[in-house]
Amino acid sequence: MTSFKDHFSGIAQAYASSRPTYPDALYDAITAVVPATADVWEPGCGSGQATRGLSQRFAHVYATDPSAAQIERHWAAQDKNSNVTVAVELAETTALPDCSVGLIAVAQALHWFERKAFFASCERVLQPGGVLAAWTYQDIVFSDDMAEAAENIRDDIDDYWPPERNDVDLGYSDYPWPFEALPAPNLWLTADWTLPHLLGYFGSLSATACYRAATGRDPVETHAAELAEAWGDPMTVRTLRWPLVLHLRRKPTLSAGQESLG
Repeated sequence: MTSFKDHFSGIAQAYASSRPTYPDALYDAITAVVPATADVWEPGCGSGQATRGLSQRFAHVYATDPSAAQIERHWAAQDKNSNVTVAVELAETTALPDCSVGLIAVAQALHWFERKAFFASCERVLQPGGVLAAWTYQDIVFSDDMAEAAENIRDDIDDYWPPERNDVDLGYSDYPWPFEALPAPNLWLTADWTLPHLLGYFGSLSATACYRAATGRDPVETHAAELAEAWGDPMTVRTLRWPLVLHLRRKPTLSAGQESLG
Protein backbone atom coordinates (compact mmCIF):
# COMPACT_ATOMS: atom_id res chain seq x y z
CA MET A 1 0.00 0.00 0.00
CA THR A 2 1.19 3.51 -0.79
CA SER A 3 2.31 5.40 2.32
CA PHE A 4 -0.04 7.83 4.07
CA LYS A 5 0.21 10.39 6.85
CA ASP A 6 -0.52 8.15 9.80
CA HIS A 7 -1.30 10.30 12.83
CA PHE A 8 -3.74 7.94 14.52
CA SER A 9 -2.62 4.29 14.45
CA GLY A 10 -0.58 4.82 17.61
CA ILE A 11 -3.56 6.35 19.43
CA ALA A 12 -6.28 4.28 17.79
CA GLN A 13 -7.72 3.03 21.09
CA ALA A 14 -7.95 6.55 22.51
CA TYR A 15 -9.54 7.73 19.27
CA ALA A 16 -12.14 4.96 19.34
CA SER A 17 -13.17 5.62 22.93
CA SER A 18 -12.88 9.40 23.17
CA ARG A 19 -14.13 11.04 19.98
CA PRO A 20 -17.65 12.56 19.86
CA THR A 21 -20.46 11.27 17.70
CA TYR A 22 -22.38 13.35 15.17
CA PRO A 23 -25.82 14.95 15.62
CA ASP A 24 -29.02 13.87 13.91
CA ALA A 25 -29.19 17.28 12.24
CA LEU A 26 -26.07 16.42 10.24
CA TYR A 27 -27.57 13.21 8.90
CA ASP A 28 -30.91 14.95 8.29
CA ALA A 29 -29.14 17.43 6.01
CA ILE A 30 -27.61 14.56 4.05
CA THR A 31 -30.76 12.43 3.82
CA ALA A 32 -32.60 15.48 2.48
CA VAL A 33 -30.50 15.26 -0.70
CA VAL A 34 -29.62 11.52 -0.89
CA PRO A 35 -32.21 8.68 -1.02
CA ALA A 36 -32.20 5.93 1.61
CA THR A 37 -31.60 3.36 -1.15
CA ALA A 38 -28.11 4.75 -1.79
CA ASP A 39 -24.92 2.80 -1.23
CA VAL A 40 -22.31 4.84 0.63
CA TRP A 41 -18.54 5.04 0.56
CA GLU A 42 -17.02 6.43 3.76
CA PRO A 43 -13.28 6.93 3.24
CA GLY A 44 -11.17 7.77 6.29
CA CYS A 45 -13.77 6.13 8.52
CA GLY A 46 -11.45 5.70 11.53
CA SER A 47 -13.08 3.57 14.19
CA GLY A 48 -16.60 4.30 12.95
CA GLN A 49 -17.94 7.41 14.67
CA ALA A 50 -19.90 8.38 11.55
CA THR A 51 -20.40 4.90 10.13
CA ARG A 52 -23.14 4.01 12.57
CA GLY A 53 -25.31 6.99 11.68
CA LEU A 54 -24.78 6.38 7.96
CA SER A 55 -25.58 2.67 8.26
CA GLN A 56 -28.87 3.46 10.01
CA ARG A 57 -30.00 5.66 7.13
CA PHE A 58 -28.64 4.11 3.93
CA ALA A 59 -28.66 0.71 2.22
CA HIS A 60 -24.98 -0.19 2.60
CA VAL A 61 -21.80 1.51 3.78
CA TYR A 62 -18.33 0.65 2.45
CA ALA A 63 -16.14 2.07 5.22
CA THR A 64 -12.42 2.34 4.53
CA ASP A 65 -9.34 3.66 6.30
CA PRO A 66 -5.63 3.31 5.48
CA SER A 67 -4.87 2.48 9.13
CA ALA A 68 -5.23 -1.20 9.97
CA ALA A 69 -5.23 -0.26 13.67
CA GLN A 70 -8.28 1.92 13.15
CA ILE A 71 -10.14 -0.71 11.15
CA GLU A 72 -9.42 -3.33 13.83
CA ARG A 73 -11.26 -1.10 16.31
CA HIS A 74 -14.15 -0.30 13.99
CA TRP A 75 -17.37 -1.55 15.52
CA ALA A 76 -18.49 -3.10 12.22
CA ALA A 77 -15.38 -5.29 12.12
CA GLN A 78 -16.94 -7.14 15.07
CA ASP A 79 -20.54 -7.04 13.80
CA LYS A 80 -20.80 -9.39 10.85
CA ASN A 81 -24.57 -8.86 10.60
CA SER A 82 -24.39 -5.15 9.87
CA ASN A 83 -24.87 -3.52 6.48
CA VAL A 84 -21.28 -2.26 6.64
CA THR A 85 -18.20 -3.57 4.87
CA VAL A 86 -14.85 -2.41 6.26
CA ALA A 87 -11.53 -2.43 4.46
CA VAL A 88 -7.98 -1.13 4.85
CA GLU A 89 -7.68 1.13 1.84
CA LEU A 90 -6.42 4.52 0.74
CA ALA A 91 -9.07 7.10 -0.13
CA GLU A 92 -7.09 8.08 -3.21
CA THR A 93 -7.04 4.57 -4.74
CA THR A 94 -10.28 2.87 -3.77
CA ALA A 95 -11.14 -0.48 -5.32
CA LEU A 96 -14.79 0.53 -5.74
CA PRO A 97 -16.18 0.19 -9.28
CA ASP A 98 -17.06 3.17 -11.42
CA CYS A 99 -20.41 4.87 -10.65
CA SER A 100 -21.06 2.48 -7.77
CA VAL A 101 -22.22 4.74 -4.89
CA GLY A 102 -24.82 7.44 -4.42
CA LEU A 103 -23.07 9.10 -1.48
CA ILE A 104 -19.47 9.69 -0.48
CA ALA A 105 -19.31 10.76 3.16
CA VAL A 106 -16.08 12.05 4.71
CA ALA A 107 -16.14 12.72 8.44
CA GLN A 108 -13.25 14.76 9.90
CA ALA A 109 -10.80 13.23 7.42
CA LEU A 110 -10.73 15.18 4.16
CA HIS A 111 -7.80 17.35 5.28
CA TRP A 112 -5.59 14.24 5.46
CA PHE A 113 -6.23 13.19 1.85
CA GLU A 114 -4.26 14.06 -1.26
CA ARG A 115 -7.23 15.94 -2.58
CA LYS A 116 -6.50 16.02 -6.31
CA ALA A 117 -6.30 12.22 -6.39
CA PHE A 118 -9.22 11.81 -3.99
CA PHE A 119 -11.50 14.14 -5.94
CA ALA A 120 -10.62 12.15 -9.08
CA SER A 121 -11.76 9.02 -7.22
CA CYS A 122 -15.00 10.81 -6.30
CA GLU A 123 -15.60 11.66 -9.96
CA ARG A 124 -15.05 8.03 -10.88
CA VAL A 125 -17.04 6.12 -8.24
CA LEU A 126 -19.91 8.54 -7.61
CA GLN A 127 -23.04 7.95 -9.65
CA PRO A 128 -24.42 10.82 -11.75
CA GLY A 129 -26.53 12.92 -9.41
CA GLY A 130 -24.73 11.47 -6.39
CA VAL A 131 -23.52 13.61 -3.50
CA LEU A 132 -20.16 14.21 -1.85
CA ALA A 133 -20.70 15.16 1.81
CA ALA A 134 -17.66 16.24 3.82
CA TRP A 135 -17.63 17.72 7.28
CA THR A 136 -15.20 18.84 9.95
CA TYR A 137 -15.51 20.03 13.53
CA GLN A 138 -13.28 22.74 14.96
CA ASP A 139 -12.11 23.50 18.52
CA ILE A 140 -14.42 23.04 21.50
CA VAL A 141 -16.03 26.31 22.57
CA PHE A 142 -15.56 26.22 26.35
CA SER A 143 -17.61 28.06 28.94
CA ASP A 144 -15.86 30.93 30.72
CA ASP A 145 -14.91 28.93 33.82
CA MET A 146 -13.08 26.32 31.68
CA ALA A 147 -11.62 28.58 29.01
CA GLU A 148 -8.31 29.49 30.67
CA ALA A 149 -7.39 25.93 31.68
CA ALA A 150 -8.31 24.59 28.25
CA GLU A 151 -6.34 27.35 26.52
CA ASN A 152 -3.22 26.42 28.49
CA ILE A 153 -3.19 22.88 27.13
CA ARG A 154 -3.93 24.22 23.65
CA ASP A 155 -0.98 26.59 23.96
CA ASP A 156 1.33 23.66 24.71
CA ILE A 157 0.28 21.62 21.69
CA ASP A 158 -0.39 24.43 19.23
CA ASP A 159 3.02 24.22 17.53
CA TYR A 160 2.67 20.45 17.12
CA TRP A 161 -0.38 20.37 14.87
CA PRO A 162 0.30 18.94 11.41
CA PRO A 163 -0.12 21.64 8.73
CA GLU A 164 -3.43 20.10 7.63
CA ARG A 165 -4.96 21.42 10.86
CA ASN A 166 -5.20 24.83 9.21
CA ASP A 167 -7.72 23.35 6.77
CA VAL A 168 -9.96 22.48 9.73
CA ASP A 169 -9.66 25.99 11.14
CA LEU A 170 -10.77 27.33 7.74
CA GLY A 171 -13.66 24.87 7.55
CA TYR A 172 -12.38 23.57 4.17
CA SER A 173 -13.44 26.89 2.70
CA ASP A 174 -10.55 27.18 0.23
CA TYR A 175 -10.75 23.71 -1.34
CA PRO A 176 -11.12 23.34 -5.13
CA TRP A 177 -14.28 21.25 -4.90
CA PRO A 178 -15.13 19.08 -7.92
CA PHE A 179 -18.91 19.61 -7.98
CA GLU A 180 -21.43 22.40 -7.49
CA ALA A 181 -22.46 23.23 -3.92
CA LEU A 182 -25.80 22.37 -2.37
CA PRO A 183 -27.18 24.41 0.55
CA ALA A 184 -25.88 23.18 3.91
CA PRO A 185 -27.01 24.29 7.37
CA ASN A 186 -24.86 25.77 10.12
CA LEU A 187 -24.41 23.02 12.71
CA TRP A 188 -23.04 22.30 16.16
CA LEU A 189 -21.66 19.04 17.48
CA THR A 190 -22.42 18.49 21.18
CA ALA A 191 -21.41 15.87 23.72
CA ASP A 192 -22.32 15.33 27.38
CA TRP A 193 -19.02 14.32 28.98
CA THR A 194 -17.33 13.87 32.33
CA LEU A 195 -13.82 15.20 32.91
CA PRO A 196 -12.13 11.81 32.24
CA HIS A 197 -13.81 11.71 28.83
CA LEU A 198 -12.55 15.21 28.03
CA LEU A 199 -9.02 14.24 29.07
CA GLY A 200 -9.28 11.20 26.82
CA TYR A 201 -10.35 13.45 23.96
CA PHE A 202 -7.36 15.74 24.45
CA GLY A 203 -5.18 12.63 24.48
CA SER A 204 -6.60 11.51 21.11
CA LEU A 205 -5.56 14.68 19.24
CA SER A 206 -2.84 14.35 16.62
CA ALA A 207 -1.04 17.38 18.09
CA THR A 208 -0.93 15.67 21.48
CA ALA A 209 0.67 12.59 19.93
CA CYS A 210 3.24 14.77 18.13
CA TYR A 211 3.98 16.68 21.36
CA ARG A 212 4.57 13.45 23.26
CA ALA A 213 6.86 12.09 20.55
CA ALA A 214 8.88 15.33 20.36
CA THR A 215 9.20 16.14 24.08
CA GLY A 216 8.66 12.88 25.96
CA ARG A 217 6.03 14.67 28.07
CA ASP A 218 2.26 14.29 28.19
CA PRO A 219 0.47 17.65 27.96
CA VAL A 220 -2.75 16.11 29.27
CA GLU A 221 -1.02 14.95 32.46
CA THR A 222 0.68 18.33 32.79
CA HIS A 223 -2.62 20.21 32.80
CA ALA A 224 -4.95 17.58 34.31
CA ALA A 225 -4.97 19.14 37.79
CA GLU A 226 -5.67 22.60 36.40
CA LEU A 227 -8.51 21.26 34.27
CA ALA A 228 -9.89 19.35 37.26
CA GLU A 229 -9.92 22.46 39.43
CA ALA A 230 -11.89 24.33 36.80
CA TRP A 231 -14.26 21.40 36.14
CA GLY A 232 -15.15 20.54 39.73
CA ASP A 233 -16.35 17.01 40.53
CA PRO A 234 -14.78 14.97 37.70
CA MET A 235 -17.94 12.89 37.37
CA THR A 236 -20.07 15.98 36.78
CA VAL A 237 -21.45 15.91 33.25
CA ARG A 238 -20.96 19.03 31.14
CA THR A 239 -22.27 19.72 27.65
CA LEU A 240 -19.41 20.54 25.27
CA ARG A 241 -19.87 22.19 21.86
CA TRP A 242 -17.86 22.23 18.64
CA PRO A 243 -18.65 24.23 15.47
CA LEU A 244 -19.48 21.66 12.77
CA VAL A 245 -18.95 22.64 9.13
CA LEU A 246 -20.73 20.59 6.43
CA HIS A 247 -20.13 20.74 2.68
CA LEU A 248 -22.57 19.12 0.25
CA ARG A 249 -21.64 18.79 -3.45
CA ARG A 250 -23.72 17.08 -6.15
CA LYS A 251 -22.22 15.43 -9.20
CA PRO A 252 -24.06 16.49 -12.37
CA THR A 253 -26.68 14.07 -13.61
CA LEU A 254 -25.25 14.36 -17.12
CA SER A 255 -21.76 15.08 -18.31
CA ALA A 256 -21.05 18.39 -20.02
CA GLY A 257 -20.85 16.59 -23.35
CA GLN A 258 -24.18 14.87 -22.83
CA GLU A 259 -25.83 18.12 -21.80
CA SER A 260 -24.59 19.87 -24.91
CA LEU A 261 -26.02 17.09 -27.10
CA GLY A 262 -29.36 17.44 -25.35
